[in-house]
This record gives sequence, structure tokens and C-alpha cells, in this order.
Amino acid sequence: MTKFLGPIAGFGVTFSTMFKKSNTEFYPEEKVPTAARYHGRHQLNRYADGLEKCIGCELCAWACPADAIYVEGADNTDEERFSPGERYGQVYQINYLRCIGCGLCIEACPTRALTMTNEYEMADDNRAGLIYEKDRLLAPLESGMVASPHPMAPGTTAEDYYRGTVTGGAAAAAQDESEVEDTAGDRP
Repeated sequence: MTKFLGPIAGFGVTFSTMFKKSNTEFYPEEKVPTAARYHGRHQLNRYADGLEKCIGCELCAWACPADAIYVEGADNTDEERFSPGERYGQVYQINYLRCIGCGLCIEACPTRALTMTNEYEMADDNRAGLIYEKDRLLAPLESGMVASPHPMAPGTTAEDYYRGTVTGGAAAAAQDESEVEDTAGDRP
């Protein structure tokens, strides 16, 4: 008798849900906000003056279990400074065809240069479009930031950047100072 009632109980659940009002989401037109700690697209962060936080250490690439990250570090020079330290990430790629969104790369980053945003719309009809280069991963410039490369703020060290004591106004001062030196060198 129990063999007979088992399927009927299952059909009863199906039959009872047939008459409930369906919950339709109008996704492309009405986007539902994600949870605060949702793991979406990666972002390479900047310091308050616009210098990049990535130091090209490649720890994120080593931590990635899917081998989706490729980093190539290079040395900073006084003429071209992309980050406050000795090195910066010259080439930075994330292959979203392989990324599993685990967040291990975020945990491995010593400078908190790499974080994950709430952006989740990354569909593409081209495989090459899902390999994000550094230019697509860098955080946008906010007010007070100057695009790198530019010198560090006057009177600061790399340690000041890592401690978070450099503000956005320092970048503009450094940029103005370098422009004054460039124009002064042009005069006879």
C-alpha cells in the first residue's frame, strides 16, 4: 500500500503548486540588487591619488585554482611610476571563461589591490571578449585622482601609501610639480 501512496503524494505536491500565482522576474528591465558581499567582476583598485595598488607579485595567479589569472610584473622607474613600490603589474588578465568566482585571489593579495564588485553582467558572444585586460579591470578615476604613471606625492614614501595616509589632493600637487619642471626645462 505504501508503494501506491508514494507517487500520489508526489503528484499532490505538483498539483497543489499548479494553482499558485507564479513569481515572474522582469530581469533585463528591472534589475534586482545583489547581496552586499556578492562576488562578481574583479576590480584592480587605486590609491587615493590614482596610483595602482597592484605590485605585480603574482600571488593572485598562484592562488587561482582554475588558472584564470595571468600577471606579468615590471619595475617602476622615476619617469614612469604606476605604483608606489618597486614593481607594478604591467600585464594583468583574468579569463572569465575559466574563473569560478571562488575569491581565493582576493585573499592572496597582500595590498588589497584586487577586489570583487557586485557587477554580474559579463555575458558575451565572443570568447576573446571574456578575457579582461588591465584597462577593463582598473577602478575608474575618482575626483582628485590623476591617471598613472605619475610621481608619488611630494614628501611621501611607499610606506605612507600602504598605511593609507596619502590623499587625493597629493596627486594633483605631484602632477603640477612635474609639469612645472617640464616647462622649466624648455626655457633657455
